[in-house]
Amino acid sequence: MDRRRLLERLDKAWVAFKASYAGLSEAELLEPGVTGDWSVRDIIAHVTTWDEEALTHLPSILDGGKPPRYSVTYGGIDAFNALMTKRKESLPLAEVLRQLDDTHRRLVEVIDRAPADQLARETRFRRRLRLDTYGHYPNHATAIRRWRDRHGPRKT
Repeated sequence: MDRRRLLERLDKAWVAFKASYAGLSEAELLEPGVTGDWSVRDIIAHVTTWDEEALTHLPSILDGGKPPRYSVTYGGIDAFNALMTKRKESLPLAEVLRQLDDTHRRLVEVIDRAPADQLARETRFRRRLRLDTYGHYPNHATAIRRWRDRHGPRKT
């Protein structure tokens, strides 16, 4: 896979994720129960957290480093997610949306600068990118769409 195709794959998943909540009112974005107790806003903050993790760890991977083992550092992925959700719970919706777009823009810049050999085949860099981003977004886009389907047409 070349850089262009990788960026297209990322963009396709990104656009689908954003489309999953497009048109919802602020009240709907804040309504809990989309995934467990999480609202759409919480899911957006969660997706941003994993884009941030990619931004943190992809450069380290390029330098030969190894990302932390979440089981050792945090007690597991679920514990990490809970901690990050708690840290972001007081952020206003506008800030959560701003962080989402800013973080994603910076992530695309990292991919643009990454060595081509890290993108052309399944490397640790590409695996981390997939797990944190374009392999992750569809899970949450699907959850949001299912929630929307269960709640029927919205008045906006």
